Amino acid sequence: MGSTADKASGIANKAIGKTKQAVGRVVGSEKLKAEGVAQEIKGDAQRASGKAKKAVKDVANKAADAANKNL
Repeated sequence: MGSTADKASGIANKAIGKTKQAVGRVVGSEKLKAEGVAQEIKGDAQRASGKAKKAVKDVANKAADAANKNL
């Protein structure tokens, strides 16, 4: 998955996780709240992965640009 797709999936998972937690609180379901926490954590990890991929890509592009200027 690319950096943009990771970030988008992360945002979606985080939102769904928060919703599950809220519904779990309303209906009194500890299981649903726990699933929501897990999904929110997954979303955070996906967003972090997307940001890291973008950072690596940016560094690689800068290195390539610098190398091309020296040619």
